[in-house]
Amino acid sequence: MDTTQLLKGVLDLAVLAVLRDEDGYGYDILRRLREAGLEEVGDASVYGTLRRLFAAGLLTTYVVPSESGPHRKYYALNAAGRDQLARSGKTWRSFATTMDALLDDRGMAA
Repeated sequence: MDTTQLLKGVLDLAVLAVLRDEDGYGYDILRRLREAGLEEVGDASVYGTLRRLFAAGLLTTYVVPSESGPHRKYYALNAAGRDQLARSGKTWRSFATTMDALLDDRGMAA
């Protein structure tokens, strides 16, 4: 199965989830997504998602000076982002449960 299309559908949720407990800058968020198992996620996709989530009012940003290069823009969940994470997480869990049941019914569960 091509995971590219699946990833497009859940990248917003994945980014919000990564930021739930700790703020992060672009490359850090990308690294954390990949370490979590989303190895195929692209740089441009993550940066575009961060811009879109910020424009939608779900993230705040702040700049932290760096001694080893340019300043870093950090992203953080705000209240609206936390609400969206809760709603989207509930939707995802329901969807995943439905898919698990469909696969189980056909003897295809992992």
